[in-house]
Amino acid sequence: MDATDGPPVIKLGEQDEIAGLALSTEAHWNQTEEDWRIFLRDGVVFGIRDGARLVATAALLPYSGNNAWISMVLVSGTHRRRGLATRLVDACMETARKSGLTSWLDATPDGAKVYGPLGFTPTLQLRRLKLVNPAPSSAPAPSAATIEALCARDRRAGGFDRTALLTAFAQRPGSRIVAANGCIALVRDGRTARHIGPLFADHAADALALVGAIAASETSPLLIDAVASQSQFLDGLTASGWTIERPFQRMRFGPATNAAKETPFAVAGPEFG
Repeated sequence: MDATDGPPVIKLGEQDEIAGLALSTEAHWNQTEEDWRIFLRDGVVFGIRDGARLVATAALLPYSGNNAWISMVLVSGTHRRRGLATRLVDACMETARKSGLTSWLDATPDGAKVYGPLGFTPTLQLRRLKLVNPAPSSAPAPSAATIEALCARDRRAGGFDRTALLTAFAQRPGSRIVAANGCIALVRDGRTARHIGPLFADHAADALALVGAIAASETSPLLIDAVASQSQFLDGLTASGWTIERPFQRMRFGPATNAAKETPFAVAGPEFG
């Protein structure tokens, strides 16, 4: 199929958040309506419709320092294997190229096989883990921390500024930023599970202790996207009842930007980096 065949690629607006949520829900992803609102308000979301129905999407979310994240590449089960995802990712890449942006994404293993030949370079490997039944306890909850402290640590780790994104997360009902022993993490709601991340720490043992304290003060299922190279942290999570759901490969298209000064223990999510 030629790129010009089939229904056109269009830009979506904030009025499309419910239709986007329907696609991510169909795929059993954890995004909320508020997540979609971030992409539609602060980024560029491309879509393809079949009549009035939205059947495929891809988003480009810009960050500082000429960086952008490609995510929300979704195709309804009724419209797969028609090249729709390729057309939408091409639209994201072309938009990034015209703006001089380095593009990043977190790919599934199958996705990495597609993005590699396009010129994406592998960087971090991630592992998504889930804790289905946190065990609440009477142990003291971790201390609250400030958004300024979280954003400062995030800039060190990512090399670019995501203050707007992290502030939007932190201001949602149910969100909290917690810290202990030099560690800091954000906890927020998802559609089916609460999400921990980003999480920064100086030592794996302290990161594990903070995750344990978070889990002990939660009642809903939890997700965390751990950095695979933090092997002691990853092993500690699985030993304490977390199960690995799937891997992701972080990839970059374009020149390297500001060098990261530390490696996070967990990220904000494959859709946000």
